[in-house]
Order: sequence, then C-alpha cells, then structure tokens
Amino acid sequence: MVDRMLLESLRRSDISASEALSLVSDVSLPDLMRMAASKRDEAHGRKISYSRKVFIPLTQLCRDVCHYCTFAHPPKKGQCAYLTIDEVLAIARAGREAGCKEALFTLGDKPELRYRQAERELHEMGFASTLAYLQEAARVVFRETGLLPHLNPGLMEADDIAALRKVSISQGIMLESASARLCEPGGPHFGSPDKEPTSRLRTIELAGQLSVPFTSGLLIGIGETPLERISSLLALRNLDDRYGHIQEVIIQNFRPKPETRMRDAPAPTMEEHLWTLALTRLLFRPDMNIQAPPNLSPGVLHMILAAGINDWGGVSPVTPDHVNPEAPWPHVTRLSEATAECGKTLVERLAVYPAYARQYARWTDASLQKNLLGLVDGNGWPRLDEWCPGARCDPPAGELAMLREDASSPAVLTGNFRGIVAKAHSGARLDEAEIVSLFEAEGRDFRAVCRAADELRRSVSGDSVSYVVNRNINYTNICYFRCQFCAFSKGKLAENLRGRPYDISMDEIGRRACEAWERGATEVCMQGGIHPAYTGAKYLEICRTVKQFTPEMHIHAFSPLEVFQGAKTLGISVDEFLRELKDAGLSTLPGTAAEILDDEVRGILCPDKINTAQWLQVMAAAHRAGLRSTATIMFGHVDRYEHWAKHLLRIRDLQTETGGFTEFVPLPFVHMEAPIYLKGRSRKGPTFREVVLMHAIGRLVFHSKISNIQTSWVKLGEKGVRACLEAGVNDLGGTLMDETISRSAGAQHGHEMAPKQMEELIRAMARLPRQRTTLYGEVADDRYLASLNPPPLTPIVTGLDDHRDGGDIPRPRALEMT
Repeated sequence: MVDRMLLESLRRSDISASEALSLVSDVSLPDLMRMAASKRDEAHGRKISYSRKVFIPLTQLCRDVCHYCTFAHPPKKGQCAYLTIDEVLAIARAGREAGCKEALFTLGDKPELRYRQAERELHEMGFASTLAYLQEAARVVFRETGLLPHLNPGLMEADDIAALRKVSISQGIMLESASARLCEPGGPHFGSPDKEPTSRLRTIELAGQLSVPFTSGLLIGIGETPLERISSLLALRNLDDRYGHIQEVIIQNFRPKPETRMRDAPAPTMEEHLWTLALTRLLFRPDMNIQAPPNLSPGVLHMILAAGINDWGGVSPVTPDHVNPEAPWPHVTRLSEATAECGKTLVERLAVYPAYARQYARWTDASLQKNLLGLVDGNGWPRLDEWCPGARCDPPAGELAMLREDASSPAVLTGNFRGIVAKAHSGARLDEAEIVSLFEAEGRDFRAVCRAADELRRSVSGDSVSYVVNRNINYTNICYFRCQFCAFSKGKLAENLRGRPYDISMDEIGRRACEAWERGATEVCMQGGIHPAYTGAKYLEICRTVKQFTPEMHIHAFSPLEVFQGAKTLGISVDEFLRELKDAGLSTLPGTAAEILDDEVRGILCPDKINTAQWLQVMAAAHRAGLRSTATIMFGHVDRYEHWAKHLLRIRDLQTETGGFTEFVPLPFVHMEAPIYLKGRSRKGPTFREVVLMHAIGRLVFHSKISNIQTSWVKLGEKGVRACLEAGVNDLGGTLMDETISRSAGAQHGHEMAPKQMEELIRAMARLPRQRTTLYGEVADDRYLASLNPPPLTPIVTGLDDHRDGGDIPRPRALEMT
C-alpha cells in the first residue's frame, strides 16, 4: 500500500521536483530499487533488450566545447571533416554482415558554423549543411544495406526533423541536464550554445509534434544536483505525456577522461547512479524503456538491472563506442549471460522499439515502412530467422529443439504464464490481456506453453491424428472484391498475379466431384471469388449438381461472404437462404472469409467485405439451421497480438452460444504474391514461433469448447506440421486435391498430400492416423481402401470468362455492402 501511494504521488502531473525529492528522501536505496524493479517487471516481464548496431561517426567536429567530451575535436591535419559516402557504406556493410539492423549516426553539432574546413567540404560535396549531408548518408545506407538509421544530429528545427524523418527510423538528442546553471562560466556546458536546455527541449518537443520515435536522457555526475536531475526528468516526462514519442530514457554516468577539462572531476558514485535509475523508472509511465549503457558499468551489471532498467542500448559487434572509446562493448554472449544470471532474458530489438513498430503508420515515414515490416513480428520485435509460411525452408532450429526436448524433462511455466495456463486448463474464459501474454512467450516459456497445450490435446483426443480425404473445387477465380491479401481472385490487371480468369461449368464441377469420389474422397470443399454475375441461385445450382453426380458426397462449401451475398442477391434473409442451401445438399460451411475478426484490421485488408458482426451473424444463422462449420484465422500481415486475442474470443463466445464449430484452423498469411505485401504494406507472414503458438493457444483458449485443432500442411510443409503436432494439434485437415488458393499466394508445398503420406507423417510422430469424415465420424471401409491407391488426377478444365483481359470488374449495384 505504501509503495502504491508513493508511485501514484510520483506520477502526479503537477508534481514539482522539490516535492518528488521530498517524497523519496526518506526511502532507502534498496527499497527504491525494489519498487523500480517491480514496476519494470509488470510492464516488461523478463525481457531485457538491446539493439545490434553499427556506429557511424559522420563527423567528429562540433561547434560546442563540452568540458568532458573526447568525441568532438578540432580538425586534424590531413584528416577530412566528414566520412565520405563510400566510408559510411563500408562501415554499414560490415555491420550488416555482422547481423546488425541499426545504423547509429552520431556527429558533432553544426561544425560548419565553427570550422571553415567543414564549410568548405560541405560546399565541395554540394551540401548546404551537415544535416543535409546526414540526410543523404542515411538515405544511401538505408537504400544500399537495409539497415535502419537512427540519427543523433543535435539541435534541429522542424524542417530538419521532418526531412530526416524520411530517412531514419528514429532520432535522438540527449537532454543531459535541464539546468541552465551548467551553461554558466565554469560549468561543463559553458561555451556550448547547443547545450542550452530550452533549445534542446524545444527540439525534443518538435520531434513529438512530428511523430518521431525519440531517444533522450541524462548525463549524470557533471555537476548537477539531485534536485536538478529530477527537474530534468520531469521536463522529459512532461513532453512524453504530451506526445508519447520518447521511446527510451538513457541514464548515462559521467566518466572523467584524460585530456579534458573535467579529467579530475569525480565520477558519480554507484549509489547516485542506482538512485537515478530507480527514480527514473518510478517517475515515467510503466512501459517506458529505461536504458543504461553496459560498457560504462563493467562488473556491476547485476546492480544496474536491479535498479529497474529494461534495456542495454545499442551494442556493436563491429565498431567501438566512439563517444567512450576507452569502454569497450561487452560481447553479446557475455551480456546475455550476465542478464540470465539475474533471472532475465536478453532479447534483440530494433532501433525503433516494439510499441512504435506496432503503430508504424503513425511513427514511421511511408518510405521506410516496407523495410520495417519485413523485419518485425506481430509484436514489433525483430524476426530472427528467414522462415515464412509457404516457403520451402526449414523452421528455425532453436524452436524445433525446444519442442522436441525429452517430454520427461520439465517444462516449467514462469510468472503470469502459470496462472493463465491453469485458468485455461480449467475451461475458464481467458481475457484479452492474458491471451496477448501467451503470444509473447519465448524461449522456455514458449516450450512450456506448447507443452501445456499438448497435454490438453492428449486428454481430449488421445494420440490419434485425423484427416479427411477431400477435393477443393474453386469454381471461379473472378471476384469484384479488392481483398488486399488475395492472390487467387482476378480483378484489376495490376493485381492479376497468377493464371487467367475462369468460371468452370456445372459439368466440370460434377466431373471433378465424381473423380474425387473414385479416389476415395468423402468431401468436396467449394469456394470461389464473388463473380459479378453470380446470385444465390448459382450456389444452389452448384450444390444440386454435386448431389446429382455424387449423391453421397459431403458438400463443405461457401464462406459467410458467399452466403451473405447469395441471400442479398435473391432478396431473402440469410436464414432463409441457408435453409435452401441445406435442402439443395449443403452439409457444412468452411469458416473462411474471417481473416481477422476485428474491423480495424478488416478496414485495411478487405474494406469492402463483410464486417466482423456480419461474419458472426452468418455463422450463428448457419449453426441455428443445423449446419456446422469450421473456424479460421488468417494471421501475420498487418495485425497485432491484441487483434488475434479479440478474434479467438469472438469465436469462443459464439461457440459458447451455438456449439456449431467443429474445429479451429489457423491459416498463416502467405505473403509472396499477395498484393498488400507487394505494395510494401504488410509483414511477410507470422514467424515460426507465432505459428506454433497460434495452434497451442487455440487449444488453450478453446478448451472445453472446440475439441479439434487443425494445422495446414500446404502452408507449413511437413516439418512445420510436425512441430504443430507437438503443440496441441490433433488434425491435419484435408488431402486437398487441386489446392490452388495457397499456391496462388506463393506457397510451395504442393497441391495434394495423399492419405499414405498423411499416415506416414503421423506414424513418424508416434501417433495413430485416423481417416475421418468432415464431421469427425468414421469412414466406411470402401472409402478408405479407395483412398489408398487412387488413380492419377486428370487435367482440369476451366472455362475462360468474358473478362479475359483482366480489366476492372464492375461491382453490381445490387450487391453494395450495407
């Protein structure tokens, strides 16, 4: 209670520095650190982050004369004032080869205003200022290497910040201190016009107005008082409260250096450093990133962590710390070990922190977004491997090794995970925040969550793994909707990515159904584009045709979008149309067209499609009509973990109401040919960790509600499927004769997995294969035997549509969405 009252008091918007100092003056340093660490853990958990960077000192000339600095120096004979573009690129390329993702540009402040050599070199290169040259250098590094530039250029005006925003992922300027006293004669900033506090605060404010993720912080021990430190922190906090743009606050401890005026000044004591770190954590919002450079505190990293930091800053495997060259970077392995010794996990981040990467549309210039999206997962952390859904590449070895560890070895849930998983095991409804936490599981927590899901799978399904023999019949690929993820449907010529537009005949539908029956299929799965000439009558005719040719075939067909549109074209209710479809032979519905059941995401992916409420309404109506369905999620594009959580909960809540879902099917986004990816507006699918977790978390969220969790071999391949079978999955879906939709998007795992292949894969996992019907019933012996030795598929026949030129397909007025 005392801790909470102190925290609330320190976060008062009107608190003064003297009040804050008074509030903490009687609190012991150990207690202050304990409160800070607790606040840190609530927001950041066990993660301690760092950025793998390369340090590019564009110029070491500066018009300021800070009395502690060895980075800046006057021109040296025979030395250029600036690195050339070729020199900059050489450093950047070395960083890229070493796995860096950040290019940190640091430089002196406006040296052309002090040194004629700087002015002359800029003129010879064709630049009006150092900032203009910095813009070009950052642009070239980004273009040639893909490294994300972070810029520390000193004081800037709004136009400067705006121009640099186009070539940098983030910017920064250390406030150092808000005390004007330090600029007076005898002070460390005397003679340094760019260190005037109000000017630096103005630059930071302008960055907030322009939505630039920004770094700032204090340099402690240069003569400021504790009260002045708190005043400086509150000045930064006030700007962050107003704009939300300060992504990290650095507390850097002064170290006296030879050959400077302050070489004999005492460094701040460890107690001062820890006190300032802890107080910084307590003064700022819980999720603020508080950083202390590890190379400036060798041997005491455990104490720095105990004071509440969550970030070590940039660590370079290539370049020294040019500001503190006497303090080498710790090797990342040693830093990881030191972090682990304190019960924390070292994780890599980008120059832009995850919270800002997740909200990239606000915080990142459009010219940088494609590269950023290619680097991050759904939570804004870096992708650490090249795996992506649909590609023929092996899943990352680390996650595979964790999943395959001996089941007898403990998989211990830590922290909040233990309570969340226990709640799921009880069958209780998890809340959104709890599900988001599960998606954040990494390392041993990842393994433990997957193991917990698999224990539930075993208790529900035993060791059997089911599959259905089916055929996909996509009757048309012509669609007047403009779904940005879809590479299957044909509309504008610019987005026609594979094949010609087609609209197959009823005879061809019947022929394919007959051939599927001869090959042992018990189901045809039928979906297509929303053809402008189709009405609900077309869907009824398709059902009747299949039943005419194959009376015993199970018809699994029509997404909620097709049902919604079919009813609308006939001028009848969805309920009435579903009854007619059922009478015509429809048996179950695929739960596609769901994508993400959140209208924020749908507004980007498929703005003209049915919305979340309409999708749920169609499914509820289908269940009322006695038509069961699958439930899907198509994830890993522009969505975030909170969207995934909302989607899962909406499915669960409807299942609680109707009980109509037979299975949950995660469908990872396949990016290769998707229009939204080719336009640079999406990620390249979920990471492997996220894919496996989606299956595991699906098992946990739907426990006691949906018994079957299915994985998609066409998107994950055999190795991906094996991993998901160790994370709660009990079903491999369909054999998928003629799979086309995922292949249109670029998936490379084939168009059919025959029953023998299915069963070999299942037995290799020490599981029991079970061929099933669509509704998970037993398959007749003659069907099973027919499926084991099927004749080859004959070539399919497509009828070319009138829209052969791929031009715009008009939207019928009668079908406009309401």
